[in-house]
Amino acid sequence: MENLFRLVDHEDFFSRRCIWVNGPVIVGAGPSGLATAACLREQGVPFMVLEREDCIASLWQKRTYDRLKLHLPKQFCQLPKLPFPEDFPEYPSKKQFINYLESYATKFQINPRFNECVQFARYDETSGLWRVKTKTSGSAEFEYICRWLVVATGENAECVMPEIDGLNEFKGDVIHAADYKSGEKFRGKKVLVVGCGNSGMELSLDLCNYNASPSMVVRSSVHVLPREICGKSTFELAVMLMKWLPLWFVDKLLLILAWLVLGNIAKYGLKRPAEGPLQLKNREGKTPVLDIGALEKIRSGDIKVVPGIKRLNGFSVELVNGEEHDVDAVVLATGYRSNVPCWLQEGELFSKNGFPKSPFPNGWKGNSGLYAVGFTRRGLSGASSDAIRIAQDIGLVWKQETKQKKQRTTACHRRCISQF
Repeated sequence: MENLFRLVDHEDFFSRRCIWVNGPVIVGAGPSGLATAACLREQGVPFMVLEREDCIASLWQKRTYDRLKLHLPKQFCQLPKLPFPEDFPEYPSKKQFINYLESYATKFQINPRFNECVQFARYDETSGLWRVKTKTSGSAEFEYICRWLVVATGENAECVMPEIDGLNEFKGDVIHAADYKSGEKFRGKKVLVVGCGNSGMELSLDLCNYNASPSMVVRSSVHVLPREICGKSTFELAVMLMKWLPLWFVDKLLLILAWLVLGNIAKYGLKRPAEGPLQLKNREGKTPVLDIGALEKIRSGDIKVVPGIKRLNGFSVELVNGEEHDVDAVVLATGYRSNVPCWLQEGELFSKNGFPKSPFPNGWKGNSGLYAVGFTRRGLSGASSDAIRIAQDIGLVWKQETKQKKQRTTACHRRCISQF
C-alpha cells in the first residue's frame, strides 16, 4: 500500500510539471497581459497568465516612486472593456491606477500563476505547439504546452544600468530609479540624477521638495513640452490635430506653443533635437518630457543642469566640461529595456533589442501562434490596441473550431440515436 501511494505521488509529481493549456499562454501580468486576458475572456477563450513576481503590475507596484501620476489624461490610459471610475481625477495617482488594475483583474476573473519566471519558450515544429518552461521562487520547474503564446513582458522589463567610469568605486549611495520611492532619505544631500527623461525630471523635482540639492545630467538633446496648454492636455491636443494635419506640421505647432508657454529652454542647458517630438517618438520611441514643475525649479537654480559625466571619484563627480562637484548620492534614471531575447527562442517577430521588427501597427502578430502586446512605444493605448487585435484573432479560430466540434458531436449523437 505504501509503495502504491509513492507511485501515485510520483505520477502526480510529473503530471504537475507538464501542463497542457487549452488556449493561449500569456507571459506577463502587467497592464498589457491583463488587457489581453480580459479581451480573450470576452471572446470566450480560456487562457493562462504567467507572472514572475508575486503580484499583478509589479512595475507599478514595486518599481515606481510614490508621487507618480499618469502623465496622460485617464481616457488615454484605460484598458479595454472597463473605463476608469468617474470620480478619478484626470491624471490618476499610482495608488488609484493600481486599484483600477486590481479591480480589472477581479472583474474579468484573471488569476495569474505568480512567482513563475519563464526560463525559455520555443516552438516545437514536430507537434506544432509552444513549449514554455518556468521556474518558481521555490525552484520547482513546470513546462506549459500551448498553441498560442502571447508575449506581454513589455518595454520596461529590466533596468538599464549605464557604464560610468568610477561608478563601482563611488562611496555614496547608488540606486536605480526603480528603487527610488521618495526624497525623504536624501534630505540635505547633493544628489546626481543621471537622465533627463520624464523620470529624471520628476525625481529631481521630488528631491527639491524634500530639500535635497539635485544636479541632473543632460547628455543629449531633449524635448520638453508643457503637460497642458490653455487648460487642455498637450497630448490630447496633438491627437486632435493629427486627425487633420500631417505629423511634421503638428510638431511645428507644438514647438511654437511650447516656446510660448515655456520660453527658450536652451538657455537652461536643455537643447531640443532637430527632429520634432512626435516624429522622434514614432521613429525611436523616445517620449518627450511633459513638464509638471521641474522647469520652474531649473529656472530658479534649485535643480542644476550639468553635462555628461567623465568619471565618479569617491564623493565627487568630474564632468566632461572639466568641472568637479561634490556628490552624496547617485540616482540612475536611465530607463528600462525589454528582456524578450533572454527567454524567447525566436527570430522572426522580435529583433535583438527585444522589440517587434515591424513598426506599429503591424508588430502584434508573428508566425505559428506567436503574439506581442505592449511593445508599440505608445503607452497604455497602444497596449490596448494590440490586446483587442490579438483576442479577436485567436477568438476567430477558437470559435470556428468550437463550432466544428459541436457539429461533429451532434452528428455523432444523431448516428448513435439512429443506430439505436
